Amino acid sequence: MIQNISLGYQKVLSYLNGGGTRNVKAKKNILSSIFIKGASILMSLAMVPLTIEYVNPSRYGIWLTLSSIVGWFAFFDIGLTQGLRNKFAEAIAVGDAKQAKVYVSTTYAALVLIFFVVWVLFLITNSFLDWTEILKVDASMTSELSVLVIIVFTYFCLQFILKTVTSILTADQQPAKASFIELVGQFMALLSIYLLVATTEGSLINLGLALCISPILVLVLANYVLFNKKYKAYKPSISNIDFKHAKSLFQLGGKFFIIQIAAIVQYESANIIIARNFSTTDVTAFNIVYRYFGILNMAFAIFLTPFWSASTEAFMKNDLQWIKSSVKKYNYLNLILVLVGLVMLFFAQDIYNLWLGEGTLEIDFKLSLWGLIFFSIFLFGNTYVSFLNGISALRIQFWSSIISPFLYILVAIYLINELNLGVFALFVAALIANINGAILAPLQYYMIVVKNKKGFWLK
Repeated sequence: MIQNISLGYQKVLSYLNGGGTRNVKAKKNILSSIFIKGASILMSLAMVPLTIEYVNPSRYGIWLTLSSIVGWFAFFDIGLTQGLRNKFAEAIAVGDAKQAKVYVSTTYAALVLIFFVVWVLFLITNSFLDWTEILKVDASMTSELSVLVIIVFTYFCLQFILKTVTSILTADQQPAKASFIELVGQFMALLSIYLLVATTEGSLINLGLALCISPILVLVLANYVLFNKKYKAYKPSISNIDFKHAKSLFQLGGKFFIIQIAAIVQYESANIIIARNFSTTDVTAFNIVYRYFGILNMAFAIFLTPFWSASTEAFMKNDLQWIKSSVKKYNYLNLILVLVGLVMLFFAQDIYNLWLGEGTLEIDFKLSLWGLIFFSIFLFGNTYVSFLNGISALRIQFWSSIISPFLYILVAIYLINELNLGVFALFVAALIANINGAILAPLQYYMIVVKNKKGFWLK
């Protein structure tokens, strides 16, 4: 038996170390990510009922809606971390450590300046905002919500600066390590919520502190350790901040900036639209479905994440065959996940009851059905979008991203107010607005990789 185990172990090692350097990195990261993301999914699932138990479904909906509103401010990073991911990968690919350090230093400096100004302006503005009116909740919660929004906003600002280190890890084709950092932060937050449930009464302020402080402390530690060990050569410094020299970083970041706005509007505005047209309990129902079928996306991301930066390297070396082979494999994986999703849909309500507790929340089957349809099409387009992001072919995505947020909101409002559709209208609107992922990105990939076209398609 021991001999069989040893033989099996040797076969696994042989598989992991087989192929080129790019494939070896990808396989090792995928294997590590399976365990890390698996643990992350379990923690995410455990977090929801625990949090609802602590503050009840309605107040949990308030938390989700408030987080979504604050999440809109994510666009102030103007795509810098995504731009850094590509530029850092390119610099490392050609062995230019000095250029890579300039990109890292400049990105950190820009993010600190931007988010400090945004944070100060928000503190001033917050005193004039009535969050009970914005969220359509009881006026007695005025002071509680005012404090909570400051906690959440401060967390978002710090997170966007400190998470730059995870972009560097991903650019270096080590997404598993980036995911591990997030996992540790998630575990600390879960532990904090568990302690709150055991020792205190339900409080949105306590919830905000528990969910915000733990991940920040983990990110601070990660920055300190990585920049004093593995990435010491790229440790940010004032002397290496050079906005002029990093002009290309900001140009690329500007394109990602617009694309990020589109994504934020689509994802974050959903909770706000639901809260204002239905109820905060419906916000919770929508997010339960989103998290449930989002498991498919999390599973797909385990395999897809290395593809972005690996595409950067492969395309620079004109290894189109590797790209074609990879896309084909991702499409097969996408089909398998859709079949898994159909099984998930069949048992959806039973799992909701098991997950949240019998009778906690009744979720319309149509909401679950459209959640599955949305994620199935989203996963298909994600493969092509990831490749195009990796080679910085963003112009088509850039222009479609300018249109899609307006299309999404208009369609959602029309479906709700004119056709009287339920909460699932948000998934339908997202599908209609997803022009780039469903149609344009696959077409652009085909023209670049299969037809070997350049010019318009590569910009």
